[in-house]
Amino acid sequence: MKKIIFKKKPIVCLTAYNKFFAEMVDDYCDLILVGDSLGMAYYGNSSTRSVSLNDIIRHAKSVRMGISKSIMVVDMPSGTYSTPAIAIKNAKKIIKETKCDAIKIEGGKEVEKTIKLLVKNKINVMGHIGLLPQKIKSIKDFKVKGKNLNESKKLINDLKCIEDAGVFSVVVEAVKAQVVKNLITISSTPLIGIGASKNCDGQILVLEDLIGFFDRVPKFVKKYMNLKKQVTNAVKKYSADVRNRKFPTHKNIYY
Repeated sequence: MKKIIFKKKPIVCLTAYNKFFAEMVDDYCDLILVGDSLGMAYYGNSSTRSVSLNDIIRHAKSVRMGISKSIMVVDMPSGTYSTPAIAIKNAKKIIKETKCDAIKIEGGKEVEKTIKLLVKNKINVMGHIGLLPQKIKSIKDFKVKGKNLNESKKLINDLKCIEDAGVFSVVVEAVKAQVVKNLITISSTPLIGIGASKNCDGQILVLEDLIGFFDRVPKFVKKYMNLKKQVTNAVKKYSADVRNRKFPTHKNIYY
């Protein structure tokens, strides 16, 4: 795989789960992530842990058709990189079937050996530290990281471990701003924030969150529109037109 180098900063990143959304965001992003967040944002599950290897590959193949310029990264789902050997096998499968540019793995020191082996096999790896969705089993576990000295030290150590292993960038999720400031100071790779400091090298959000699919979103999300409301209003009008026999009109009928 060709080594990934970001040409400009701040780096703009978003998720996409199908060709059509990928086409919409491609011109404005530097990186598009096919995230296992699709388990929650697309399928309505309570966590990302239900997403399988086949699920992520299916969506990534669709996204690939909608990308012409952005870097495409695919999440390795929970359980698909439990050992370095398993990680190599599954990463190669993802890359072969989706033609992605990189894969993403959650974790710090515990995945250092896995990342080293992947990088040694010329696979681009994006890291992910802080809040790790794949380890969350309950909504109560969604908590900000870096609240105490031990958590801060762990984050610093995790960053150093995966940077030494060869990641090309790192997602930092839901971490206290002061701790992120320290991470930025010591980091040798681009840090992509989500619920982290605005001073990160880039930012990433789940597309469905920012366009208003959901009423409730994390604090770190800014809604740029309310698509749920717009769709609901459109369906309401359609329903009224059908019941009042205002649709279809002669313009919508074949003669």
